[in-house]
Amino acid sequence: MNRKLVFLQGMSFMFLMLATSSYALPPADQTKPLPDAAYQQSFDQWKNELVQDRKENWLTLAGLFWLKPGDNTFGADPENAVVFPKGPGHAGVLTLQGQDVTAKFSPEANAMIGGKPATTIKLNPDTSDNTTVVEMGDLRWHVIVRGQRVGIRVKDVNNEAVQKYKGPEFFPLDLSYRVTATWIPSDGKKTVDVPNVLGDIDPTPIAGTAVFKLNGVEYRLTDLGGSAANGLFFVFNDTTSKTDTYPGGRFLTTGPVVNGTVVIDFNRAHNPPCSVTAYATCPLAPKENRLAVAIPAGEKYDRTHGHH
Repeated sequence: MNRKLVFLQGMSFMFLMLATSSYALPPADQTKPLPDAAYQQSFDQWKNELVQDRKENWLTLAGLFWLKPGDNTFGADPENAVVFPKGPGHAGVLTLQGQDVTAKFSPEANAMIGGKPATTIKLNPDTSDNTTVVEMGDLRWHVIVRGQRVGIRVKDVNNEAVQKYKGPEFFPLDLSYRVTATWIPSDGKKTVDVPNVLGDIDPTPIAGTAVFKLNGVEYRLTDLGGSAANGLFFVFNDTTSKTDTYPGGRFLTTGPVVNGTVVIDFNRAHNPPCSVTAYATCPLAPKENRLAVAIPAGEKYDRTHGHH
């Protein structure tokens, strides 16, 4: 075999090796930290708990009705002031005085409270320590108080939305969005104005502020109703809220503050209940927690099928 042929065969083999290494086996991204098995397992468990909570507490919601002062007839009949999605046509009367609600049930309601038949009773709202839950067939309902509004929130334990729920969609896990923040506690007197989907503004006491960096730039998140001892709670949004995430902001909880620092894992940022039901009254991100940066981590939001 002449030298020229040997040279050409050698070059062909070298080009084949280069092509194979370049296209069949692309180099891995060495800059992005990958989650280990323990982190993945912990995340999957948290995600399963999120789905279960939505199925039990939010996707079962079937109605939200604001009461007017005085008597409000209720039941499935369209002539009622409050029209339930199913159940007896004429279930009774709800009387609103101030923020107190008294229910007078008709015999056909077959209403049960605490496993006992109910006739006339004052209903404790969700702002009390012992909310009164009324059972009527598939329906479970109770009084809610939001600012000056008083309403009835209704659940259907056999709501189709539970079966139709496809589950949340997340960005790929990215540990570069799991950061350690410095905790700056408040004096216990400061409040932040937190808007909600109803258009109300709720002055909310804050435990303090978490200060952290992303790509060398400093950002801050203000706690809304959490505590340094038990874990912080944030409602925030970022620039992905214009395209890929829930417009009103996402929820994020942390573990306790330890030695003046707290871990914020944006991979666990998730949409509020309003993203899966029209019958929730969610807080929105206050101006203090609107971040001028894209955080492509945590739960996404499908604008074509979700609730706003």
